[in-house]
Amino acid sequence: MVKRLVTFALYQPLFMMLVMVLFVAAGVVAFRSLPVEAFPDVTDVQATVITLFPGHAPEEVEKQITIPLEIALAGVPHSVRMFSHTQFGLSFLTLTFDDQIDDYFARQRVLERLQQAGLPPNIQPQLAPLATPVGELYRFRLESATASPTELRGIEDWVVERALKMAPGVADVVSRGGFIKQYQVNVDLARMKAYGVTLQQVFTALSRGNANAGGNYLEEGEQQYLIRGVGLLRSSADIGSIVVAEHNGTPLLMRDIGEVDDGAVPRQGLVGRNDDDEIVEGIVLMRKGENPSEVLQEIKSRVDHLNESVLPRNVKIVAYYDRSQLISTTLTTVFRNLLEGALLVTLVLYVFLRNGRAAAIVAAVIPLALLATFIGLRVRGIPANLLSLGAMDFGIIVDGAVIV
Repeated sequence: MVKRLVTFALYQPLFMMLVMVLFVAAGVVAFRSLPVEAFPDVTDVQATVITLFPGHAPEEVEKQITIPLEIALAGVPHSVRMFSHTQFGLSFLTLTFDDQIDDYFARQRVLERLQQAGLPPNIQPQLAPLATPVGELYRFRLESATASPTELRGIEDWVVERALKMAPGVADVVSRGGFIKQYQVNVDLARMKAYGVTLQQVFTALSRGNANAGGNYLEEGEQQYLIRGVGLLRSSADIGSIVVAEHNGTPLLMRDIGEVDDGAVPRQGLVGRNDDDEIVEGIVLMRKGENPSEVLQEIKSRVDHLNESVLPRNVKIVAYYDRSQLISTTLTTVFRNLLEGALLVTLVLYVFLRNGRAAAIVAAVIPLALLATFIGLRVRGIPANLLSLGAMDFGIIVDGAVIV
């Protein structure tokens, strides 16, 4: 069989040349579409369930959230390990699966089981984004000479985060720092007692006063006018004008029984960098299995667009961590080592064979083996990184060519 194959190759040079051209083209295409990472992602197939239970102690969160979730998720197909962590107002549970299934199958099974969990009303567990610890690609901060930390956090949450989440390959954008704006109603208990108003009436009035209503439509000749009641709150003054109850025929407003102020959600810490003790930053997480180079390119394009056309003139996005430099350094190191190894192998072949033509023929196997590696990595879905490319041994590769 081998003899016939060699004979066919020797007597059909044009056909073999065509095969060689197609092989080289396939290798180049595979390399251009191959995900390139600085280091391999060796994380297991996992699904993380995060549940918020605000205002409750860890013991209550454990009893009412974590334990019911553990019971509901016990025995999920292909799961091998379950880990849970409970703290104030938060339940964190991670399921690890074997390698027989992919991430999407695992997440689907977890979602099906979550529907069976007996949790308190209005508590909705959520799956964490499909990201891994090595998926952190980009870190940035919002800088402004005039905007306050509260204003910067609002811009981060409502403008920047939404724009970057729409980038292909981005799993999530984590916002930190600043103050999350909040309208606070500080009721006066003495006034409430004097007017005979309960705290439940205040809650009901606030929820009822912050809503729009639809009123169908009104026909006028051949036209229709849509009728709607606009009641969404826009400022603290609107909240103060909400009617809570009636007292001696006079509407009792929210500002009559308390004060309405602009405040912030209580926070557990702050974010600082260098000499700045208070900054607003964002962390971009890549979806597992995506191409970091392409995702970074799209992120930078969107950041440039935000800085030029969307954000206020006094607000800028400034990046202070970018993995593209690490990826570039890794690729430079790998290919430099590959080139030095190929040249060294070629020199050793020339020294021992004492024939430049024979050494060149044997050395030609090295780039072909590298192209074959690109094709194999692309077919198997393995990204190119320091280990997958740096593990190539040119001495073993050329052994077969030396014998032939």
